[in-house]
Formats: sequence, C-alpha cells, structure tokens
Amino acid sequence: MSVEHESTSQHVETYLVSAGRPERRAGSPVNTAVEFTSTYAADGDVSYARSGNPTWSSFEQALGGLEGGRALIHASGMGAISAALSLVGAGGTVVAPDQTYNGTYDLMRAFEEAGGTVVRVHATDTAGFLAALDGADLLWLESPTNPLMDVTELDVVLARARELGVTSVVDNTLATPLLSRPLTLGADVVVHSVTKYLSGHSDVVLGATVVPDTDRGRALGERVFRHRTLHGAIAGPMEVFLALRGLRTLGLRFERASANAAELAARLADHAGVARVRYPGSGAMLAIEVAGDAAAADRVCDATRVWLHSTSLGGVESQIERRRRHPSEPESVPVNLLRLSVGIEHVEDLWSDLDAALTRGLGQD
Repeated sequence: MSVEHESTSQHVETYLVSAGRPERRAGSPVNTAVEFTSTYAADGDVSYARSGNPTWSSFEQALGGLEGGRALIHASGMGAISAALSLVGAGGTVVAPDQTYNGTYDLMRAFEEAGGTVVRVHATDTAGFLAALDGADLLWLESPTNPLMDVTELDVVLARARELGVTSVVDNTLATPLLSRPLTLGADVVVHSVTKYLSGHSDVVLGATVVPDTDRGRALGERVFRHRTLHGAIAGPMEVFLALRGLRTLGLRFERASANAAELAARLADHAGVARVRYPGSGAMLAIEVAGDAAAADRVCDATRVWLHSTSLGGVESQIERRRRHPSEPESVPVNLLRLSVGIEHVEDLWSDLDAALTRGLGQD
C-alpha cells in the first residue's frame, strides 16, 4: 500500500514514521510538541482549546493522509461514534448490521427510544442492505463486525448508498487503514476507536472521524466538528501525543499480530475444544466458539497465563474475552464465543497457553 504525502507516493510504513512531524529545519525538534494550553492569543486560527490544539493537528494530519481524507480527533471512540450518528436527525432511519460493537448497538437503541428507526441487516446479506437503503437517511457499517468477524461487501453497499444519497459511515477500527480504506470505496465518514490499533499500547482512550476532502466531505466534517465542540468531547494533548507515537509502529505491530492470528486460526480449526473459528481471512482479530457452554468459556479465559483476560483489543498484548458476559451484548452473539485480539508475542507462546487453557477449561486433560 502507498500513501500520497507531500506530493510523493510513499509506502505506508514510511508514511507512518514521517507523517505529522514538525517542519524540518536547522535545530528543529524531530517530534511534535505537547501543547498544554486552554486559550490562545487573539486573532489567530484558534482562540480556545475546545476548538483546536497543535498536537491534535499533527495526529489529524497523519491519520487523514492514511485514510485519504480529513481527520478529527475525539475524546473516545464512543465520542466519535456519537458525533457520526448525529448526522441523522431525530426521527430518521438508520440501516445497520444486526450485530455491531455493543457501544454502537446501545447508542442505536437509544436513538430508537427517542423516535428514530433502525433497520438491522445481517452483515453478510448484501441484497438485504441494498433493499433496506431505499428511504434511509444513514448507513452504518462495520467490516469485520465486532465480535462475530462477519465481512460486508463494502464496495457494493457503499456504491448503492451513494446512488441514493444516503450518508454512509464505516467503523474501520478492526480492519485499520492497512486493510481497508472505506473513503476510497465511497464512504462519507470513517470512524475509529484510536484506543485500539492506531495507538496500540492500551494506554489512551481516544476516537477519530475522517471525511473525504471534497465539498460534501468538508460539509459533513463541519457538522461533526460542531458536534464535538458543542458537546465538549475533546481529547487531552498528552493522550494525542501518545497516540501519534503509537501510530509510528502500526505497520510493524499489525503485520506481526496478523501473522500470529492467521497461524492461530489455522491451528484452532483442528482443536478438539473449538466448535467454530470465526476469522475473516486477514487482520489480527478472530473469535472462537468453544465446545462447551458459557461456564466452560469462562473457565478458558480464567486459565490463560500469557493471554490477558480483558475487555479491550488492538494492543501489543494478546487479549481474550467472552463477550456475552456483558449484559449489553446483543443476543445474536453466542454465549460460548470468545473474542481474541492477537498481539505481537511469539506465536508458539500464544498457542501453548491457549491450547492448555482450552484443555483445562473444557476438562479435557
């Protein structure tokens, strides 16, 4: 993959290291500074820190180039999701997968309770999406979905949404721009939980939206910016500095984690303790349904030593969780499903720990 940057085409690994740096001049710092300020001198581009910060700008420039658009940083992934969902008015109609990240799912239920309509379609049902878009106001997609790892034909569904004038949003957190660039397929808005792969070290909570650098994209971006500013969902400069530092190694981290995930998916397919492997064929996320009930799945999580039993994903460490332990998780998620966020550890250590945990947790030893 190449990225257009400063009138040159760079491989993405090079871009990630170079993007968002200060202007190169004699004696200048290599890294972007952390700007701690709440206000600015009058008559500049920014007057108050709820609207902008130079540290934000550096990260936004880097992510915007990576996705091929204009990025905006938010206080959290949910802050970004909320801002994007605000693009549909009260009483509008949203078309979305019947299973999404549970924070998104809960927010859409609140939208319904406030008088909106959500038409839910299975993520792999392309014909269902195409039929549901007629008369809709907003299309929301995840691919792969979290945590079932279902894949949507983004190009086909997004093309139809554009034909009908339906605003489209794609949550690209799991795929990352290294696997998918939805703006190039016609999406109007891309959403990220920067907390996950982009920052990559489980030490910040941030989100981002990205819109195309077009008249329509800039208009949507202004609405998202206004929502962020008026709701005060802004990021701290130190967190954004850490996210930009984490972004530098995204290429290396994601390559290693994805290789580990592919190897584990292949081995788990033959494991006696696994009833089903859900792996989209690329990326660093997968899910398994254990050959047992919810209690057995919980025992597997408790038996790991290398894998961290935790609720997040996208860090350098491998994480495992039974998603239905959360009451807000949709009932379409099997009770015995474990979501695996594969990290950058040695694959043999990950495998031996997981194999032993499955054996102990399912009482097969």
